[in-house]
Amino acid sequence: MRKSSLRRTCAALAAGTSLALALTACGGTTKKDVDSGGSAAASTAKADPNAATKKGLTVGFLPKQVNNPYFTTADKGGQKALAELGSTYKEVGPSSATDTAGQVSYVNTLTQQQVNAMAVSAQDPGALCTALKQAMSNGVKVVTYDSDTKADCRNAFVSQASAEDLGRTEVQLLAQQIGYKGEIAVLSAAQTATNQNTWIGYMRDELKDPKYKNVKLVKIAYGNDDAQQSFQQTQGLLQQYPNLKGIISPTTVGIKAAAQYLSGSKYKGKVRLTGLGTPNDMRKYVKNGTVEAFELWDPAKLGDLAARTAVALASGQISGKEGETFKAGGTTYTIGKDGVISLGKPTVFDAKNIDQFNF
Repeated sequence: MRKSSLRRTCAALAAGTSLALALTACGGTTKKDVDSGGSAAASTAKADPNAATKKGLTVGFLPKQVNNPYFTTADKGGQKALAELGSTYKEVGPSSATDTAGQVSYVNTLTQQQVNAMAVSAQDPGALCTALKQAMSNGVKVVTYDSDTKADCRNAFVSQASAEDLGRTEVQLLAQQIGYKGEIAVLSAAQTATNQNTWIGYMRDELKDPKYKNVKLVKIAYGNDDAQQSFQQTQGLLQQYPNLKGIISPTTVGIKAAAQYLSGSKYKGKVRLTGLGTPNDMRKYVKNGTVEAFELWDPAKLGDLAARTAVALASGQISGKEGETFKAGGTTYTIGKDGVISLGKPTVFDAKNIDQFNF
């Protein structure tokens, strides 16, 4: 995905995601209550940045939901990277984005199968910790991507962009579209989703700025990354708040479902919608005037970086400590506080540029 141009709506979109994205979801960088679990579980062994990249590794990808288009795109990015690096990719995971017990079971399965590393998008910040710590004690390197766990439950977190920038820029995008006046709502994914809650926290903080004095957040609804539930939640919001001016949906499933509802209703063009979505999902809604602008990162690149980070950890090139650097796909990344690695800046999509992208 090109990261250059596309900042027309707000310069502040210089948000290094954390994604959160996925597009179902999309991942927070560091949430204060998530980080309270301690620093990243860096290996006691000293990392050697010049160590050879190991081949023949097996890396398991465990997304929040295996049949979600966002994670399909992300994980294919990981699969391609692993093939390039001479290692083996495998994907396991629940069919529901709220099946946390299922995620735990899959972590245990990957551990029993003695994979070298796993890349996990966590449905809950704490629920997977016991299983992930067991995996690490068995020598499995653990990378989270898109949605984090507590920092001491993994070696590193590959963040779609800065969680703070994502949360704030979504408010900025919507506020511009509604003229900084009116009632707004958030259509989130699961109530426990780490990344969603991180972004919403920054949305609330952004709204404290005096320039939003006439903007009121009236409701946070949860569609559980289910298209039908998200569609119904959108309908419910508009019935409950007849004066609603805008909706932010920081989940690809949610924003598409909300756009689908709005496009066929009397609210089309009157109630603004923004959030995190994929160009392919949102193209028709941008072109028919339902959506003015939204944002995201490239999920394939997120999966690619998660895979390369897993291999770098398994090769001993990094341990997850702050300040370590490594090369991945021609780019040098520096590990930040609490083992966070930021993919880069998100892009704002609108009618002018949306046809330049295909994912």
